[in-house]
This record gives sequence, C-alpha cells and structure tokens, in this order.
Amino acid sequence: QVQLVESGGGLVQAGDSLRLSCAASGRTFSTYTMGWFRQAPGKEREFVASISWSSGWQDYADSVKGRFSLSRDNAKNTVYLQMNSLKPEDTAVYYCAAKQYAHTIAGGTVDYWGRGTQVTVSS
Repeated sequence: QVQLVESGGGLVQAGDSLRLSCAASGRTFSTYTMGWFRQAPGKEREFVASISWSSGWQDYADSVKGRFSLSRDNAKNTVYLQMNSLKPEDTAVYYCAAKQYAHTIAGGTVDYWGRGTQVTVSS
C-alpha cells in the first residue's frame, strides 16, 4: 500500500508560480511512475504530467507544456510539479497519482491516488 500526500497548493495571481509536492510512503517509491491530474469544477479529471519510475520519460498535457515541469527525488520519496506562468484556467484540484513500473500514467490507469490540493489562480 502506498499513500500519497500532496502539498503546496494555494491562491495566486495569473503569471505567478507554485510548486506542488507529493510525498509517498513506502520503500518502493523508485519503482513507481508518478504524475499529476487535475479537476476543475464541473469538469472531468484530466491528465497534467507524468514522470517515469526511471525518470527517463516525461509526459505533459499540451495545455501545460513549456510552463509546468516535473522532477522527483527518490531519496525523499517525493515528486514535484513546478508550475510557472499560471493562468486562471489552471484553477483546479490537483491530484498526485502513482503506478508501478509504468511508462506513463497519461492514460489514467493508476494504482494510487492522493486526496488532492487546491490551486486557485486569480486573473
């Protein structure tokens, strides 16, 4: 069992930056491909970004390419989502997700979900 705990959300203005963190429990973090999804009010959950368990592959949704970047620290069991040039349309609850030994989690099939952290971007 892996538990994922997100942090770093908040209220910012358009153009600002935020860094989300996702801390994972367990001793097998390095075997999990990690990523983020988001869900805005009235919308379905959508893929944001994914970083493979080997860090050799990263996926990004077109809407965040060039603005968001992922990194992971296996020693700290943590994955980070750096979000720059935030826009009001980035407002959503951001969920951390994990799937063991996956190439990517862009398809939405994951093993574990976090509970989410709210990101609100004002115009």
